Amino acid sequence: MDVVVSGSSGFIGTPLLASLEEAGHRPIRLVRRPPAAGADEIEWDIDSGKIDAEALDGVGAVIHLAGAGIGDKRWNESYKQVLLESRTKGTSLLASTLAGLNTPPKVFVCGSAIGFYGDRGDEVLTEESEAGTGFLPDMVQKWEASAQSAVDAGIRTTFARTGIVLSKDGGALEKLLLQFKFFLGGKMGSGSQWMSWISLDDEVRAILHLLESDLSGPVNLTAPAPTTNADLAKAIGAAIGRPSFLPVPSFGPRLLLGKEMADVLLFEGARILPARLEASGFEFAHADLETALSAVLA
Repeated sequence: MDVVVSGSSGFIGTPLLASLEEAGHRPIRLVRRPPAAGADEIEWDIDSGKIDAEALDGVGAVIHLAGAGIGDKRWNESYKQVLLESRTKGTSLLASTLAGLNTPPKVFVCGSAIGFYGDRGDEVLTEESEAGTGFLPDMVQKWEASAQSAVDAGIRTTFARTGIVLSKDGGALEKLLLQFKFFLGGKMGSGSQWMSWISLDDEVRAILHLLESDLSGPVNLTAPAPTTNADLAKAIGAAIGRPSFLPVPSFGPRLLLGKEMADVLLFEGARILPARLEASGFEFAHADLETALSAVLA
């Protein structure tokens, strides 16, 4: 099956393309430049609202992962607008284009995030839970709503609400490992905030599962064993042979990142379960944190 992928050179997109090929699919990159000669690429321009619709006609599936990095820059009002528009504009452009094709894809897997749920303390959350409040929940709701054209056109549209993706080569874990290697690792603040995570391998496998299943609507891409920040710190320390007793007070990250960004990304959390993913028959390779860290850090 021909599968178009946006964000194909990113943290998740890169291993996803390799897995698509291994599974016998033909991945086609959605790129923001003229396609290279002989390459499986389709050009689009989010800012100008242009995309090669003819090249999309007849593809089997579209996986949309593109969007500015949540943790790449300090959250001022300008960058928060970049975060929002890089998601809503791209999703809206793809959804409306796919809806107007003569032969639309059978499935549209749209990237999303567990930021939908906001800071929820010890509450156990599934896809049936309501949205939280604040910048991230508001952004994710607008992000998912921007795919409505595809939904209305009858394209099976799935929102992959991804948690904290664990890999030693990127994302949050890479930054944490650096702290631990310099003996600066420990819980963030109280350490009681819940961290809903998934290994990079399971993230990619789950996205492939969404292509082949009949799931539509929101699906939590998180492991079935969320952990507290304190327990995550202990597990990382044990896995790499470093102490994990040095707590990180809130004032340092707040000074560096700004209070809102630091609180949302480091000192708040949500206890999220992958109810719909498991009910659809998906089996995690790394269902618990110790197994995941052992594989990720190997």
